[in-house]
Amino acid sequence: MASEAPNPLPNPLGAYLRDRRTRLDPLALGFGGGRRRTPGLRREEVAARANISPTWYTWLEQGRGGAPSADVLDRIAKGLMPTDPEREHIYMLGLGRPPEARYQPVDGISPRLQRVLDGMVLSPAIIKTAMWDVVGWNRAAAVLLTDYAKLPREGRNILRMMFGSDHVRARNADWEGVARFVVGAFRADVARAGANNSAAATELVTELSRISPEFEALWQDNDVVAHGEGIKRIHHPEAGLLAMEFSSFAVEGRPELGMIIYNPASAADAERLRILLGAHES
Repeated sequence: MASEAPNPLPNPLGAYLRDRRTRLDPLALGFGGGRRRTPGLRREEVAARANISPTWYTWLEQGRGGAPSADVLDRIAKGLMPTDPEREHIYMLGLGRPPEARYQPVDGISPRLQRVLDGMVLSPAIIKTAMWDVVGWNRAAAVLLTDYAKLPREGRNILRMMFGSDHVRARNADWEGVARFVVGAFRADVARAGANNSAAATELVTELSRISPEFEALWQDNDVVAHGEGIKRIHHPEAGLLAMEFSSFAVEGRPELGMIIYNPASAADAERLRILLGAHES
């Protein structure tokens, strides 16, 4: 009778944790040097950094003691100092799901990402945060939508513009529908980013509710929408009414950012956009 083939990964979480700790430098982390039989940190040193029992950590590496809690995995992740992809991998191995999102404010984008925007010469494109702050844009977006460079940093928030600017209200052919969509998408984004209870989100919602009864009413409706794609109709003072298809994309490696790209919905819209952009060439 043939014997069963051994499982090559009987304890994938334990194997991964063991691999991570052997890559850490004890001296750099404040542990004494001296002679060590194996590279990296000892199990008890990882446990001390993670503020958990050495016995419990040893059991995890050995595949004993059952599934760890999210709190334990988070402590271990802090102790092992993984990158974001490595931290997510630890959660996938331990719990079968990624960790809950952790919101981090964003001030700008990398030069590489800006070059991606600039490469879309005839497609207005922006990059926004989960708080709907515009942190990146190309020339086409500045001409067709808003010249964000002329706005103060706090004024580049899409919700502030939508509910606090008569200029932006006049640009949107279906302001009511767009406003409802933006609020529902914003609600989904801040929850996905783990920012729905953050001070920044609370302050923004409070501010908008104070200055706009329309925002307050939409916020109280508790609608949530996805913003993958659709049509946006824009009243431009020079080009007239343009219909623009928009598509939303996640930015790989930057879950707190989203990219929105606009393309003309018809050949006539494309021609009007080309003429408009040509008229604003420097």
